[in-house]
Amino acid sequence: MNRVVPAQAPHSNEPQPASAASPTLHMNSEPTYEGGCTCRSVRYRMTGRPLFVHCCHCRWCQRETGTAFALNAMIEATRIAVLHGEVEVIDTPSHSGKGQRISRCPTCRIAVWSNYGGADAIRFVRVGTLDEPDRLPPDIHIFTASKQPWVVLPVGTPAVAEYYKASELWPKESLERRSALLARPKAP
Repeated sequence: MNRVVPAQAPHSNEPQPASAASPTLHMNSEPTYEGGCTCRSVRYRMTGRPLFVHCCHCRWCQRETGTAFALNAMIEATRIAVLHGEVEVIDTPSHSGKGQRISRCPTCRIAVWSNYGGADAIRFVRVGTLDEPDRLPPDIHIFTASKQPWVVLPVGTPAVAEYYKASELWPKESLERRSALLARPKAP
């Protein structure tokens, strides 16, 4: 099912690259990250550090992106504001069987984020659509059992053959934010 969604108002403890040392700060001192699609019809702002950043090497992500992996910053949907334009939501199958809802620019078709398994509360923002993607390196490499053999994983970044338990790797603040999110009543 395809539908257009109008614009709406509303991490890791590891060292960040040098460009993350002076992030754009929101009025409440949280870092902000802006991004958008290639044609600039869709622009968004992400407020606050992501819960966690995945570099996924599964075959499904390889197929969806047309490349070796997908780099996704997981963050609460309420921390994303569409600044300009609309996204088109495309429902696609996923390996889990729960599906994926990909939000794309209706003009240039670039995917800016996804929601997995019907969980609309957390978005998986495509890091490559950020204006400064180097500010959010991966916190973990997942599904490395199916990574391309020529991809060399960096020393010091966790890597797992398939998936992992968030409770074992996520920073305390991210776990607390996720718990608060899961405790909210679901909309009818």
